[in-house]
Amino acid sequence: MKPSTKIRLLFGLLLLILVFPATAPALENDDCMGCHQDAETVGENFAIDMQTFDHTVHAEMGCQGCHELVSENHPDDGAPPSKAVCLDCHYEIDQQYRSSAHAENADCGDCHNPHRVRGLSKVSGYDMNQQCGSCHDTAEIVKIHGRWLPQADLHIAMLPCISCHTASEDYVIVLNITQRESDAVFGDFVLSDYQTLKKRAGDQQVQNLIDLNGDDFVSLTELRSFNRNPLNGSLLLKGTLTPKQITHNVETLDNRWDCSFCHASGPEAMQTSYLALPTEDGGYRRIEVERGAVLQALNGTPDFYMMGTTRSASMNILGLLIILGGCLMPIGHGLLRFLTRKNRNFKGV
Repeated sequence: MKPSTKIRLLFGLLLLILVFPATAPALENDDCMGCHQDAETVGENFAIDMQTFDHTVHAEMGCQGCHELVSENHPDDGAPPSKAVCLDCHYEIDQQYRSSAHAENADCGDCHNPHRVRGLSKVSGYDMNQQCGSCHDTAEIVKIHGRWLPQADLHIAMLPCISCHTASEDYVIVLNITQRESDAVFGDFVLSDYQTLKKRAGDQQVQNLIDLNGDDFVSLTELRSFNRNPLNGSLLLKGTLTPKQITHNVETLDNRWDCSFCHASGPEAMQTSYLALPTEDGGYRRIEVERGAVLQALNGTPDFYMMGTTRSASMNILGLLIILGGCLMPIGHGLLRFLTRKNRNFKGV
C-alpha cells in the first residue's frame, strides 16, 4: 500500500472518530421522561410532571436545551448531566434583577422552577403570590402594610405583589372564575379549577360558561348573562390588577405609596380586561373582554371595585334621583307655601 494511501486511510479514520460522537442520535424528551416522570425511579427531587412541562416556555427547547452533556448510558455512566445557567439565555433579565435589592436574598430557582415555569398570561395572581409566600409570611406582610395602607388584607388578597413591587407601569384587569368553598351562603370564594368547571359545562367547553357563542371574546351582554344566571349562584368573577408586562427589577417605586396611582388614574387606564380560564394542564388561557367591562361594577365585575375607576350605572341613576328628590322637596314646599299665602294672611301662619 502506498504511503499516500495509508495517510488518507488514517486521516479518514481520524475524521470518523471525531465526527461519530456529534452524529450519534440525540436523546429525545421521551427518552428522559421514561424515567424522570416516575418519582419512585428517580426520587421526588428529580421527578418531572410531563403534562406540566409540555406547556412550559422551556418545552420547545427540549431537555437537552439545558442539559446538553447527557450520554446514552446515563445514569449508569455515573457522570452528572450538565445544567444550564439561567443567564445563558436570560442575560438581560438577570442584569435587571441583579440591580435590585431583592437579588441578595433569592436566586432564579428560588422563585422559578424551570420544569414548571409559564408566561405571565398563563398563571393567576394567586399563583404569583404563592411564590412570594414561600419566603414572606402573609400575616406579617399584612401587618407591615397595615401601618400605612387602609384595608391592607383586602389589597394583598386582590393584588399580585408584582403590581406594586416592580417597575411595571401598564396594567390590565384579569378576571378569574371563583366558587364558594363550601355550601354555606357566606362561604369564602376560591379559584375554580378546570375539572370543576368542566363538570359544570358538561358537553360544552369551559369558556362557554361565559363566552356563550365561543368566539374567544366576552361581551358585556355575556358578562351580564353570566352574573344574572341563577345557576351560577355559587360562582363569582374575581378581578385582579395585573401588570401588562413583567419586569424583574423588584423594588417599590415612590409612586406606589400614592393612592392616586391606582385610584385616581381615571377609567381609561383600566378599561382593558381579560378572562383567565383554567386549562387542563393546570395553567390559564386568557380571552379578551369587551372594553369598559371593569367600569360596570354590578353588570361586569361585581367583585371588583376601585374608586376612581369603576362605577355602577344603576347607582348613578339612584344617586341622581336622590339629588333631584332633595332639590324638589324644598322647592315644592316653598312653592306650595307661596300659592297658599292668601289663605294664611289672617291665620297668624
